[in-house]
Amino acid sequence: MSTRVLHLSDLHFGRNDKPESIEALARLIEEARPELVIASGDLTHRGLRSQHEKAAAFLRGLELPLLTIPGNHDIPYTFPKRFTSPWLEFERLWETTEPLFRSESLVVCGLNSVRPWRHQSGRLRDDQVARAAEAFANAPGSALRICAFHHHLLGAPWRSRKKPVAKRNRVLAGLVEAGADLILAGHIHQSTVAERREFELSTPDGEHAVVVSIAPGFGQPRPNRRGEARGLHVYEIADEALRILTYIWREDGFGLTAVRTFPRGREPLAFESR
Repeated sequence: MSTRVLHLSDLHFGRNDKPESIEALARLIEEARPELVIASGDLTHRGLRSQHEKAAAFLRGLELPLLTIPGNHDIPYTFPKRFTSPWLEFERLWETTEPLFRSESLVVCGLNSVRPWRHQSGRLRDDQVARAAEAFANAPGSALRICAFHHHLLGAPWRSRKKPVAKRNRVLAGLVEAGADLILAGHIHQSTVAERREFELSTPDGEHAVVVSIAPGFGQPRPNRRGEARGLHVYEIADEALRILTYIWREDGFGLTAVRTFPRGREPLAFESR
């Protein structure tokens, strides 16, 4: 039996909210029955208290375990609050910007990649990567180890102008060494997924692989901007494989548009003939 995780990102409450997508999400959740919902930042559009409260009400209304982390839109846009108390509203509702979720099938470490002095790009410090390593060190043997933050490590080629997390090669290498199986982010409002072994040579004995998954934006604050999809990811975690299901909004609901399957561990996927 597989475990499912629902991944939302870039909700942008406070700008161009769509009630029909919220209703459709409830139907999808009833079908998928995820163990956990991960919201990887930009819950709000301008970091206002009213927007934070609306986003929290929506997420808690899903009545599922939640792991939420901030995005660059979740901090104040005004001086001096942006620098003196950037996390005040987020922590008031969620207690921490770096939550941890544990179960027999999942260990999820949320990291805060937002830096108030950077409007778009983000950063992760070495001690944050070390925190993920500590969390994963005591994970059950069969548990999927997930690290989630807001800024992307890789991007779709048509959305390349948004800067990824700073020193991304160093961050990726650190999270691989930490034992992460799946790295989640958002920020670019487009779905893109890759396994590390697809773009980096591994050692002959089979280096630890990690899947990097960037979710499309659940909200669409700028509806006339081309190249941005509204959607979400569902992860199906089985003993031997990880499946990533991409759902995109189709006017009357979320339609399944892509299914990607990756092996867990070193063994390649078996070919299934028809």
